Amino acid sequence: MSTSAGLNYERRGNGDPVLLLHGLGGELGVWEPVVDALAAQRDVIAVDLPGFGASPPLDGGADPTPGAIAAALVPFLDELGLERAHLVGNSLGAWVAFELALLGRALSVTALAPAGLWGKPLKQRPERPGRWIGRRLLPLMPIVMRSKRARRLLFRWTVAYPDRLSPLVAARMARNYLQGPSYLAADAAMRRSRFTREDELTIPVTIAWCEHDRQVGPPQRELPWARIVTLPDCGHLPMWDGPGLTSRTILEATATEGGRTRASASGEM
Repeated sequence: MSTSAGLNYERRGNGDPVLLLHGLGGELGVWEPVVDALAAQRDVIAVDLPGFGASPPLDGGADPTPGAIAAALVPFLDELGLERAHLVGNSLGAWVAFELALLGRALSVTALAPAGLWGKPLKQRPERPGRWIGRRLLPLMPIVMRSKRARRLLFRWTVAYPDRLSPLVAARMARNYLQGPSYLAADAAMRRSRFTREDELTIPVTIAWCEHDRQVGPPQRELPWARIVTLPDCGHLPMWDGPGLTSRTILEATATEGGRTRASASGEM
């Protein structure tokens, strides 16, 4: 399905609304391992962020900063008839969730391996040679991904156990990583900034760090505004390494009780 603005999304289940926001180079399919468990108890909406998956880039070639991406999701929520939703983001998607919460559209935020909490802006990086080579191998990707060695080389930075990815799933993930028109611009926008407006967040926030994450790790500063959990045996995409644990973490963080999340009501924040 797609909105009038062209944002591609899928919606399943019933209950409190949960909006799933993927990371850099991803698409809504990255949530596949957890969608069934979530949709059994929640109204689950997974969206392709602008310039990723089947969604077009931001209008007018706007710089895809986390804030700009969040702003583009406001009319998306309006069109779906959602004033607010529980926001669940991975990596870049977590930063987008923070920004969308600042716009008053969040019931809660669950941030899985969040980007943007680093102590200072990161160094810019040139396009990796592997992306250049990978784009030329796109027609052969379903064949290339049959090799466990190829899956390990390409996905060792994103999942703890690349061998567990099927060749079909690995090929799809590789295509999205290599073809996303907003990938380089979104990466540059993230690296030159950081999220610093945490004091303005007024909703419950759960931050989940992943034990084997090779891309981001816990910041060297206190986060008293958030409930912190660790996902053992998981890499940067915990929904693939630990779908059961990730689903339970999301369901707990998005369970409401008298207008508040149960995690907040229990004093775990």
